[in-house]
Amino acid sequence: MLVWFQTGDKGRNTLATSDAENLFTEIKERARALDPANMRQWFDKLTVRSFNGGSLEIACPEHPMVNFLKENCKLTFSRAAQQITGHLISVDFYLSNGQETTARNTFPVQVLKLHPDYTFENFVVGPSNRLAHASCVAISQSPGKTYNPLFVYGNSGLGKTHLLQAVCAEAKRKNHSVIIQFLSCENFVNRFIKAIQEGNLAGFQNQFRTVDLLVIDDVQFLREREQSQEEFFHTFNALYNNGKQILLSGDNPPNQIPSLEDRLISRFNWGLVARIDSPGYETRAAIVKQKAILRGLDISDEIAEYIAARVRANIRELEGAITTIYALAAANNEPVSLDAAQIALEGQIKLTARQINITDVINVVTAHFSVRLSDLQSKKRSQSITLPRQICMYLARNLTNHSLEEIGGHLGGRDHNTAMHACNKITQLKDIDQDMEITLNKLSKQIKQATAG
Repeated sequence: MLVWFQTGDKGRNTLATSDAENLFTEIKERARALDPANMRQWFDKLTVRSFNGGSLEIACPEHPMVNFLKENCKLTFSRAAQQITGHLISVDFYLSNGQETTARNTFPVQVLKLHPDYTFENFVVGPSNRLAHASCVAISQSPGKTYNPLFVYGNSGLGKTHLLQAVCAEAKRKNHSVIIQFLSCENFVNRFIKAIQEGNLAGFQNQFRTVDLLVIDDVQFLREREQSQEEFFHTFNALYNNGKQILLSGDNPPNQIPSLEDRLISRFNWGLVARIDSPGYETRAAIVKQKAILRGLDISDEIAEYIAARVRANIRELEGAITTIYALAAANNEPVSLDAAQIALEGQIKLTARQINITDVINVVTAHFSVRLSDLQSKKRSQSITLPRQICMYLARNLTNHSLEEIGGHLGGRDHNTAMHACNKITQLKDIDQDMEITLNKLSKQIKQATAG
């Protein structure tokens, strides 16, 4: 039986080092059971910095680990500590060897919040992402020298953010003094607006135009934001002319981002534009194995292949499948087996097969009518564009869980009333035009077949 509280020399309740480490091992195991989605193999590197009274300080060897734990695991570790000890325990995380003070006062580290999983080592390379991966590795080795700018695009959940953060992590590893700004485009716009409100535009410009590497995720957020586009244009020019690296990501290539100024489209195309596609079966199986390893799980090839064959949407769905399987196995206190995996994923696979999003609808409609997404999102009012756009809204309304605001917003920032009008218009056409009804039924069937895999 582990002795919980002992009296220290100064009269404080404390634990001997060996007892503290033993107790912390139990706390980590309980935390794994409480929150399998956020458990990582590198938790084995965590150590006890101090365990005094009701305070547990945990030491982490790297700054991204500290950020991850603070943002995702603080409550879980506190609950685990309380359950193991029977006492209320406050938990906090620090860099090992007292480095946290230096880290917090260093501007680049303070701004650069990276996920510890998002490294090149943990990225699974396959035919769907080989070019994007290779180009990201190249610029991390010599920022500003090759592929400047680099623009990576693809659907959500395919690994764009992983690659962007991997570039930052590798560039920082090679040169600790390199100044990096990594943020979402939405964050860039919000900070720009705040700078205007506070009358500190010069400070904002100095912050972004003096870095060695600027990384902006989801750059499509710039659309229809004229003032932000103007500011980004000048920021881009300042960095490019000084030989600094620019790395961008989006859900479409530059020339298909609606309402983006031509001068920005031109500059985004100056370097390399690399696409990421959905991973094939073999790549999905490898991703499952890698994600399991990151969480300290041992799953067989048979289970990995089972998941890969049945979960096809994106990498996030694969991660969700692993979490579901592990949680069920942990709840039943049994090893992960193929039978357990099949039981765990039965409901999720059925749900995934039923779920349709607006991208599925758009892909089928644009192919059928030979139009581009950028046309549907544009302000064009010709019949050849208006009809497919209205059909998209109608099908999205009937086949997805998206609201009319979301549907209209995705199709060029149109409002609820416009989307409602489109749905009513197609409903009326369907009632009086048999060809329209046949077309709608055909498109609906294609969309359902595509999402059923």
